[in-house]
Amino acid sequence: MAQENTALAERAKRARRIVKNPSLYKVCMGCDSIVASKVNICPNCHAYRFEIDSDFVVNQAKALSTREQNSVVAEDLS
Repeated sequence: MAQENTALAERAKRARRIVKNPSLYKVCMGCDSIVASKVNICPNCHAYRFEIDSDFVVNQAKALSTREQNSVVAEDLS
């Protein structure tokens, strides 16, 4: 349970960073992950379609910060 709370706290911390500067990020339309704006291919699902609208990015960051991670990321595959 403590590990779960730590993970949620870390997600909330990342979300605050994204909300402060949403123009530095975009949302992958393949897996709903938030990635850096300079990324051309999602590192998680390899999609190449992204939403760059700041309001969309902020809303996604807020949504992701309130729940556990349920997607597979690159670190999970190594």
